[in-house]
Amino acid sequence: MVKNTYTQIKEIKEYAICNKIPIMQDAGIDFLTTFIIKHQIKNVLEVGTAIGYSAIMMSLCSPNLKVTTIERDEHRYMEALKNIKKMNLEDRITPIFNDALNVKLDDKYDLIFIDAAKAQNIKFFELFERNLNPEGYIITDNMYFHGLVKKNEKEIVSRNLRGIVRKIKDYITFLKNNDRYNTTIYDVGDGIAVSEKKTK
Repeated sequence: MVKNTYTQIKEIKEYAICNKIPIMQDAGIDFLTTFIIKHQIKNVLEVGTAIGYSAIMMSLCSPNLKVTTIERDEHRYMEALKNIKKMNLEDRITPIFNDALNVKLDDKYDLIFIDAAKAQNIKFFELFERNLNPEGYIITDNMYFHGLVKKNEKEIVSRNLRGIVRKIKDYITFLKNNDRYNTTIYDVGDGIAVSEKKTK
């Protein structure tokens, strides 16, 4: 008996929770998929596949959508391959196993979705914006980083976490000062930044 889509998605989410693999919050994925439908996005470049959850959810929201997704962790990449195959989405999701900073692509995308190493957000943005179509969008997840970005840094005990929070704050400043894009940070899920390329 073939499992229905809802059951398969539930299993992917449960696997992520059990194995402490970060995936988008429900409110965040709802925002992202609604955005894709509203703006009639046809192709997405995702930086940070993890186990394929968000790539799968994006693909399921629009039958015409193609997703290229990059993951550097081999175990997560292999799990993503299994999940994509399980959902019969191999023809619509193209996974790339590599460090995103070493990936060079020629294709153009309507949407670039950044959801990988938070300390590298600026580098990801600068590297892949050349692949963005005119009037395209760059969306970045975890702008609040589990609420830590809104906290006083002195309250964050871990030096490593403080460093990540500083990098995210630097990224927020980078987005606000980037005159090629209009950026809005939405209070949804873990904080989502939408950067819209300005038309000349």
